[in-house]
Amino acid sequence: MGFKRKDLLGMEDLSKEEILFILKTAESFRAVLERPIRKVPTLRGKTVVNLFFEPSTRTRMSFELAEKRLNADVLNFSTSDSSVIKGETLLDTARNILAMKVDCLVLRHPSPGAPHLLAKKIPVSVINAGDGAHEHPTQALLDLYTIREKKGGVEGLKIAIIGDIAHSRVARSNIWALQKLGAEVRVCAPPTLIPPLVEKMGVRVFYSQEDALKEVDIIMMLRIQKERQNTGLLPSLAEYIELFSLTEERLSLAKPDALIMHPGPVNRGVELPAKLADGKRSLILNQVTNGVAVRMAVLYLLLGKS
Repeated sequence: MGFKRKDLLGMEDLSKEEILFILKTAESFRAVLERPIRKVPTLRGKTVVNLFFEPSTRTRMSFELAEKRLNADVLNFSTSDSSVIKGETLLDTARNILAMKVDCLVLRHPSPGAPHLLAKKIPVSVINAGDGAHEHPTQALLDLYTIREKKGGVEGLKIAIIGDIAHSRVARSNIWALQKLGAEVRVCAPPTLIPPLVEKMGVRVFYSQEDALKEVDIIMMLRIQKERQNTGLLPSLAEYIELFSLTEERLSLAKPDALIMHPGPVNRGVELPAKLADGKRSLILNQVTNGVAVRMAVLYLLLGKS
């Protein structure tokens, strides 16, 4: 089967076979990260530009580290230092960067569909590092990798995604990806944070965390995205914490070996307390480590064999 695409734009249009191929490739790069010298010459001579129009810590650093582990030349683009603040369009910015002879753009942008637009207009590979509240495919891939690493597979698992579903690109990418690999996906949030018609994506919707957590294998907590919300979606943060924060009591409703995930950044005391975030059942730091290997795999599959 392999992976023969020019770009990685989202999980919605990937097949199960393509997803599994990326995850299999990531296993090799995960082993590289355990070596004394954590570098391979795969992308020597290639140039990758990280084009981030939104703030990012984990994703930007993870991509940059993945690129450097593969020996690529790396350029980091910051909007505050660029001609974007003078009115230059995204497409003009990309075309000017391409004129410098680069091989790949990793794009994070607040507008849904921005990576898809670029991918149609430019000849080099585009990787979606998050487009608004639409998709975040490499986060879903690293989540899948982490679940498979700890559970042996995804098929048949019950997975609850809890938090700000309406504004979460992570939730959307994971809903598509997890179901393609055979998981049952539940979403749970206050009604104002559940997107309309989300049931058409194949998920089960819950408004009570106690109901959503019954017999689940994986609990995926999401933060409240105040930067994307209109006012008035929640009566108060205190009320949200009382009803939707993960507690040890609520965790006991899940399976005894249920594990906790979070894409970060974690708002301790809001989504979950520090005791659970740092506890033995938390996979949060595993996700961060696996993110480098998964992004190495994606870069290799798009650029390394050309």
